[in-house]
Amino acid sequence: MRPAKAAQIAHSPQDYRRNTTMLLVSTLTIMSGATISASLPGIAARFADVDNVALLSRLVLTLPAAFIALFSPAAGFLVDRFGRKPLLLASLLLFALAGASGLFADTLPGLLAGRAMLGIAVGGIMTVMTALVGDFFQGAARDRYMGLQQAFVGIGGTIFLTGGGLLAEVHWRGPFLIYTVAILLLPAAVAFLPEPRRTPAKGPVEGAGRLGEREVALLALLFGAAIINMIAFYMIPTQLPFYLAHLGFAAPSLAGTAIGAGQLVGVVCALAFAPVRRGLGIMGVFGLGFVSAGLAFLLLSNAESYAGVLVAMAVSGVCMGTIMPNFAAAAMVLAPPALRGRISGLLVASIFAGQFLSPVVSQPLISASGFEGAYAVVGTIVLVVGIAAFAARLLLRRQDDRSARARGEHA
Repeated sequence: MRPAKAAQIAHSPQDYRRNTTMLLVSTLTIMSGATISASLPGIAARFADVDNVALLSRLVLTLPAAFIALFSPAAGFLVDRFGRKPLLLASLLLFALAGASGLFADTLPGLLAGRAMLGIAVGGIMTVMTALVGDFFQGAARDRYMGLQQAFVGIGGTIFLTGGGLLAEVHWRGPFLIYTVAILLLPAAVAFLPEPRRTPAKGPVEGAGRLGEREVALLALLFGAAIINMIAFYMIPTQLPFYLAHLGFAAPSLAGTAIGAGQLVGVVCALAFAPVRRGLGIMGVFGLGFVSAGLAFLLLSNAESYAGVLVAMAVSGVCMGTIMPNFAAAAMVLAPPALRGRISGLLVASIFAGQFLSPVVSQPLISASGFEGAYAVVGTIVLVVGIAAFAARLLLRRQDDRSARARGEHA
């Protein structure tokens, strides 16, 4: 990476091929587990004789998240120590093999084992891709790329989730076929992704010393917000197919289409991320994301028709399109070059810890208060978090204004 080009999104044919490859690889990540969302009722029916099948069938969707959360910090250490590309290539191959294992696994433990390996693969891919953005882009160019990357994630989510719903109509194993697309990206990753020039961390003491107390506190807050966001957001792919069946819309394709509609709105919002970030700032974007998620859940709790569900999903897309690139961009602002991999790994771990915890939190809540009540409770909590983020932005802005006036008076 040449510093003179770091602020450019695409400056040469080599940069264009590199960036296109990165964007295509990014489509595999955040919603990869949810690709089989529409298959959950079929999986539950196939293994109906297994104890606790209601929870275990949902874990087929979210178990990858647990292994992403466990493996991502180690992946961050590996990419900082040994480079980005080797782990990325190995992770792409594992993604295809582990993801497609559901085509053949005929026991629930076997299905869950394949999903665990998929989680390790996604953890490697996401950690590498987040670190590469920090390596190749700076400032406004980084924000623009983050928005574009999230748009591609949304496009991938729309295609994978909608396609998964249609394939689940044929057979519940059908959506597992989608994971083989990673094989097609391996040659491009080999040919077009260079190993960036990095600043190595020479030891744990020196590496840790690159972060001050303020940065550590801000990163802890960022990781906590990522966990909360994904606990709430993943109530959509884990619970929506069952909620739609509860409302009388049991066809698997309807669940895939509804979730895909939210992803499509997310694409549009992600493309506007850079100007929204400039206008609202980091805390303002978090406020927008959490408020839109809260409103989406409240709308969902009151939905009485499929059209009402689609409206709620569209509103949720505002959150997905803006808050996810904001997490990554904020982390890269705080991350020193020598620790980009490790901080990327911790962010990925936080995101997917929230995914894994989502059914663990939501299933007892649904048992106690029903789908409508659960969505209403979570929507209210997330809405309050969003309002608090807006309030924090206003407070910080006033402090900045006071500091500016004080500097003017002293001058």
